[in-house]
Amino acid sequence: MTELSREYAEALFAIACEEKAEKEYSEALEKVSEALRENPEYMDFLLCPGIPATERLSAVEEAFSGFLPENVVFFLQLLCEKGRIQLFEGCVKEYNKLLDASMYISTAKITSAVELTQDEKKRLQSKLEKMIGHSVVMECIIDPSVMGGVLIETEGRVIDGSLRRHLHEVKEVIGR
Repeated sequence: MTELSREYAEALFAIACEEKAEKEYSEALEKVSEALRENPEYMDFLLCPGIPATERLSAVEEAFSGFLPENVVFFLQLLCEKGRIQLFEGCVKEYNKLLDASMYISTAKITSAVELTQDEKKRLQSKLEKMIGHSVVMECIIDPSVMGGVLIETEGRVIDGSLRRHLHEVKEVIGR
């Protein structure tokens, strides 16, 4: 499903680029995402095969026309019409990845055993930006199994500076 979400997101992103409205479309997608989170029964309605497709498409138009770009509304209707509205959240994530890449922004997932201080976050972000060569948005996660240090995942790379990895390496050396 991720591949399909990426294809839909790429198509919408191409349209947004033609209109020079990439950020506007992203904001619109976030509004829809928020509305669906606040009203989960609406997603159930859009997924219900017992409700005629024309009624579901009309409901999307009624709910979102006027305050979202027209092509974003068409995008939602297309997902409904093709029976793929459940891919919406994946499409939003993929769209935002494309937007970040176009703006030279990378996302880094930072996993640590305890919450990092603001100063530690700032220093880590600065080092990552120097290493990657452009802006980095950090997503910090706390996972006690890391034990100490940090695990960094960005741009398909993993930098494992965790205590868990160091202990595993010591265990490997001792076990020989």
